[in-house]
Amino acid sequence: MNQLFLPAAEPVDIALRGFARAHPGLVTLHEDPLHVTAVHRHPDRRVGLVSGGGSGHEPLHAGFVGRGMLDAAAPGRIFASPHNRQVYEASRHAAGPDGVLHVVKNYTGDRINFGIAAERLRADGIPVRRVLVDDDLATESDETATGRRGTGATAVVEKLLGGAADSGLGIDELAALGAEFVAASRSVAVAGRAQTSPARGGTAFELAPGDVEYGVGIHGERAQVTVPRPSFDDLVERMTGQVLDALPATNDDGVILFVNGLGATTLLELYAVHETVAGLLDKRGATVAGRLVGSYVPALDMSGFSVTVTALRPGWLTWWDAPSHTPAFPRQELPR
Repeated sequence: MNQLFLPAAEPVDIALRGFARAHPGLVTLHEDPLHVTAVHRHPDRRVGLVSGGGSGHEPLHAGFVGRGMLDAAAPGRIFASPHNRQVYEASRHAAGPDGVLHVVKNYTGDRINFGIAAERLRADGIPVRRVLVDDDLATESDETATGRRGTGATAVVEKLLGGAADSGLGIDELAALGAEFVAASRSVAVAGRAQTSPARGGTAFELAPGDVEYGVGIHGERAQVTVPRPSFDDLVERMTGQVLDALPATNDDGVILFVNGLGATTLLELYAVHETVAGLLDKRGATVAGRLVGSYVPALDMSGFSVTVTALRPGWLTWWDAPSHTPAFPRQELPR
């Protein structure tokens, strides 16, 4: 039976103390209520950027706190939304002279708790706006009342918003841009094995040998479709085609390609996926101008991967390439 190596008592709290101890020059941990803030921010930033969500997706979101990306993050328990008090205090710490922008994945708990925090912030006189990330094609259905889930595109949106915020844009401009970033991004994920259940051990759901869950969520949600495992090339081609067909038309600015591991997938596998997807994009006339490969939005130790593509618009690549320094996102340096 699979087991996670986690302490029995308050694993999220202990892990966050270890995270903060490992990155003392980048982040500060606040334990009551639990949230993480950046030590440094760009002097031109007028709006604080705050995100958060359930734990088990590390490095999302705390690993993206730092200069050039998020100013604060509110981590919930494993696969559970942070409490609105966490979001509120994180936002008060992060707010700039023009207020605070929340980056929220489209899950009911996150929407509710960020919404309550936003009401409290407005009552304090702090301007607040929200960018709702809903990129998951597996939940794009008229039968899904809550709409598409927020998944891998969250990391792309947070990096683009960080670059834009450091250019000195105001809160309304950033909120509008964030909505555009989301609209230009789509994702789909597959898994060959479920994540380990932290509470009871063993896999959270069972798959028959040779099957693949097509369209899993980052909280370990089963897909609506279980398919016999196709060949590597057929699987990646299907995923790439589905994502591209759902995107707005690409142009000469190219795309950002994000190949994300779901926790137990090796870099050997992820780089093979990246090479194959990039080749398919070339054939479709979409140039890969920005890229990210690694396990940045996992579902604990699920064996699988997701493909995210963002269709760039003029000026966006500058924000993707803008300098950043966080514990987990690949460090961007000033050009020499």
